[in-house]
Amino acid sequence: MIELVIGGARSGKSAFAERRADASGLRVVYVATAQARDTEMERRVAHHRARRPAAWRSIEAPLRLAETLRGLATPDTCLLVDCLTLWLSNLFFAGAAARQAEAGEAIACPLLAAETQDLLDALPALPGRIILVANEVGWGIVPMHPVSRLFADEQGRLNQRVAAVSDRVTLVAAGLPLELKSSD
Repeated sequence: MIELVIGGARSGKSAFAERRADASGLRVVYVATAQARDTEMERRVAHHRARRPAAWRSIEAPLRLAETLRGLATPDTCLLVDCLTLWLSNLFFAGAAARQAEAGEAIACPLLAAETQDLLDALPALPGRIILVANEVGWGIVPMHPVSRLFADEQGRLNQRVAAVSDRVTLVAAGLPLELKSSD
């Protein structure tokens, strides 16, 4: 089963996804995509770590997410990926997308294209339960900066594509879940 949990910043989406994973009755592996490159991000990561049960295994996967999931997925495991938004950001800056957008060039980023397609190809074939967390970034104004505009576009496209292969999609706002899609 694949579930996508989306919401805005500080909406409660990660806590909701963690409760879902804990209630699954399966062994939980937390797949973190964040890279703590500054003090503020270090605090965010520490906050998430402190909230997780000690029995959960944690793996960092800042770039090669599909490869990591393939290596971890088993029928008796719940993989909790937090979050697709940070993973996409990592791809943007590890590849050429951010530089190309900044320069006003057409975007041709093989790393971004290959990794997102690899994830979409991998998800339906994975055994066990997969819970993916992502930000909903498309409800605000159109960003002024070209990199931010491109990122918002790509995040929206990724959310749509992951939602299409998901069995369940839940929107979390103000800590409250709203089920958008369910195969139950």
